[in-house]
Amino acid sequence: MSHKKIVFSGVQPNGNLHLGNYLGALKNFVSLQKNIDCIYCVVDLHAITVFQNPNELKNNILETTASFLATGLDPSKSIIFNQSSVSEHSELAWILNCVSRIGWLNRMTQFKDKAGSDKEKASVGLYIYPNLMAADILLYKATHVPVGADQKQHLELSRDIAQKFNKDFNCENFFPLPEPLIPKNISRVMSLRDGTKKMSKSETSDYSRINLKDNADEIIKKIKKAKSDSKAIPDNIKSLEERPEALNLLNIYSEITKIELEKVIKEMSGKDYSFVKKKLADVLVDEICPVGKEIDKLMGDKTHLLQILKKGTEKARIIAEENLKNIREKVGLI
Repeated sequence: MSHKKIVFSGVQPNGNLHLGNYLGALKNFVSLQKNIDCIYCVVDLHAITVFQNPNELKNNILETTASFLATGLDPSKSIIFNQSSVSEHSELAWILNCVSRIGWLNRMTQFKDKAGSDKEKASVGLYIYPNLMAADILLYKATHVPVGADQKQHLELSRDIAQKFNKDFNCENFFPLPEPLIPKNISRVMSLRDGTKKMSKSETSDYSRINLKDNADEIIKKIKKAKSDSKAIPDNIKSLEERPEALNLLNIYSEITKIELEKVIKEMSGKDYSFVKKKLADVLVDEICPVGKEIDKLMGDKTHLLQILKKGTEKARIIAEENLKNIREKVGLI
């Protein structure tokens, strides 16, 4: 049995999204919706694996939805909803908790990173987070999942869980084994303060990232203050790899302008950082500021955003209810 091609992906509502989210996920989401059935979810249940201020969480769910729309996601082409509004996610997560193995979860490196040295104080939710991610994907029998390198291990776990379910309940190919969609041309966007670390909202300094709601002055200031050195830009990728901050700036410029990195290096070689930063700041202002303005505009009409989520929930629930009904039958639940 072949499965219809379906894309599923989720974004946590942890506050203002940044350039890494934009280049690494959102732009890809928009391109995928042109030719494939896509389901995009604001994964609010994942967000609460660490404590969230309730009022801030409500606002962040809407802001993430606004960011989806502002970057080009079309609710008439893609299903857009928030995870907690479809209770089937939670029910399937429990079923998959009973299929997944502790040994598998113990290998998840992201839990070790997020829990830190005192993992005894981490929530159970943070530990079993990958099982919920598997439920998100498998509930819709998604065949493809756009993921970054940091989520690839969790997707592999989803495949293991799907395979074990199919075997345990003698239903070969009931769940498809979801494939990762990792665009070859998208590089990881790194911190502006440390070119060896991924751009992240969790980094203390706001100067480490370009937020989607930053205005022109903020973008220019952040790029000016981005970590650099006194050497001119080299003329080859090998030399750039030894200077991660320089490579990061050129990578970002390449992604925004859609000019191949090799051509960017040729254009920038021999130039100093001030030249590169001026060029980069200009293209970022042109690309990001309209997105930020659209987010602000959409956040001015929260009723509209709630309506988008409600309609998306209705569409998602039709699929989720039917699939969970079949899953319950396979498991033997009445």
